[in-house]
Amino acid sequence: MKAIKLVDLRKLEIVDIPKPKIVNSDDVLIKIKSVGICGSDVHYYKSGKIGSQVVEYPFTLGHECSGIVEDIGTEVKKVKIGDKVAIDPAITCGECDQCLIGRENTCRSLKFLGCPGQVEGSFSEYIVMPETSLCKVPDTMSFEQAVLTEPLCIGSYALKISKQEAHQNIAILGLGPIGLSVLVFSKLKNPENIFGTDLINERLDVARKLGINYGFNPNKENIIKKINSICQDGIDIVFECAGEQEILDQAIDILRPGGKLIMIGIPEAENISFVPDKMRRKELTLINIRRQCGELPEVIENIAQGRIKLDPFITHRFKPEQAAEAFELVSNYKDGVIKAFISF
Repeated sequence: MKAIKLVDLRKLEIVDIPKPKIVNSDDVLIKIKSVGICGSDVHYYKSGKIGSQVVEYPFTLGHECSGIVEDIGTEVKKVKIGDKVAIDPAITCGECDQCLIGRENTCRSLKFLGCPGQVEGSFSEYIVMPETSLCKVPDTMSFEQAVLTEPLCIGSYALKISKQEAHQNIAILGLGPIGLSVLVFSKLKNPENIFGTDLINERLDVARKLGINYGFNPNKENIIKKINSICQDGIDIVFECAGEQEILDQAIDILRPGGKLIMIGIPEAENISFVPDKMRRKELTLINIRRQCGELPEVIENIAQGRIKLDPFITHRFKPEQAAEAFELVSNYKDGVIKAFISF
């Protein structure tokens, strides 16, 4: 089968590798139909690592994916051959202390699709995953919509952890796919206002279509003054979705006393800092988000019931032989890209 391998920094190649086989009784062989390029894929593409996770070349990236069940192990009951499925890229042990208390996202033995040193990724024609990582999706749902369930799960999970309430003022700093995923679920909570910021005007336009009340470009406006002038008591919850020191600083300055900073973005820097005087005097709560935890069925239901809009997310489509072009587009934020897909 064909797979797209990262063979060096910013260098991808299509190679022929053996088709994976079912080994365990709960294994499912999936014919991949669509894969999204995630920000974490871009981190590996540009720098070869995320923190302590370092690529050993060659390696197959990719974890946002969907496909069709082609074969199943002897004990598989959740899906059948021919089913269209969305894929949770996390593979958990189900036995450690974290799994047993419902924190599968911090499983002690967690393996993740497309993560160096763990599992080869989904930029390939076939993958094998345990049935616990799969959810059947309706035939009416496109493969691209099924791919989007992965970032949407992160948005859904972040909202649950934040405990957002009706009529609160919310800010989303960074309106890429994750920030927009937070936005669509935040809207369901009936907020007073949602403020959004991004350096790319096209993303601000998409966010306006999805329902933000105020959108600002930090390169063109002083967003701290703008937001604090409109929301004089301060923001109740800030979702940081870019992983940048400057944006974290902005979050602290716009939060109200007692507010919450939900940190979702993955910083490229090994260290970030906060001004403890501001954090302490405002008695702010900082919460980190580790991917998602069991959100996939509910997210699929929200899509199926038409509660969230997905068309604005889908901006670019590529074939496998165009992978290098696709990665360069995403890594350089070209052409107003939100989510780029590679179809097999």
